[in-house]
Amino acid sequence: VQLQASGGGLVQPGGSLRLSCVASGFTLDYYNMAWFRQAPGKEREGVSCLTSTDSMTDYADSVKGRFTIARDSAKNTVYLHMNSLKPEDAAVYYCAADRLYSSSWSSVSSSQKYDYWGQGTLVTVSS
Repeated sequence: VQLQASGGGLVQPGGSLRLSCVASGFTLDYYNMAWFRQAPGKEREGVSCLTSTDSMTDYADSVKGRFTIARDSAKNTVYLHMNSLKPEDAAVYYCAADRLYSSSWSSVSSSQKYDYWGQGTLVTVSS
């Protein structure tokens, strides 16, 4: 079982990036999928979640309206589309998978809930 995150890089404020998370060894359609991020000196925080059975999405208030999570079942991949990036979005971004369904933000945004983690991809937002 493996999650492989990619797509990070350096982008100017106001720019866009698309992060990808490819799953192997399991079918991510059956898992709650999430993106977390961790900036230096800060705790890991939930950014977005996509539920398994009903494909509900939710976002941290700080990214609502700017980020979009999506799944491509054929590619067994989940994406995080990030627009209007701000310097405070800079962090290492991680994808995560959870076998148990949950839809409340307090639950899906808790890193302790997740079974599998990708290795992280660095996003730098700077002019």
